[in-house]
Amino acid sequence: MVKFVFQAIIAVGLDPDFGFFHTPRSSASPLVLDLMELFRTPVCDMPLVGSVNRMSWDIKEDFEVTTEKVWLSESGRKKAITIYETRLNDTWKHPVMGYSLTYYRMIEMEARFLEKEWSDQAGLFARARLR
Repeated sequence: MVKFVFQAIIAVGLDPDFGFFHTPRSSASPLVLDLMELFRTPVCDMPLVGSVNRMSWDIKEDFEVTTEKVWLSESGRKKAITIYETRLNDTWKHPVMGYSLTYYRMIEMEARFLEKEWSDQAGLFARARLR
């Protein structure tokens, strides 16, 4: 997701190193991390928790379990990536736009709204809320 958010921020013309919640302390740009927070729950957390609730995971095939750690196996990583990419292509009705957008497109739209927030039209950014 970092790549898509970074591309959206650059496309809009914002500086990814200027964040409002995160500070520059790792290789990830603060503004990218800030914008990702809007999408972490609907794009990453909810689909993965849903897949667990639907019992879509096979403990023996999808995980490598040792006494020290539990990692996703190759098939588990592929499954997690498929769930994530499928979710990015799902559509959701944006409250400001009034029509459905894919999450891919919504990431760029929110970057554009953030740019408007800082320049001339306040009140558009981060209005998309899950209920």
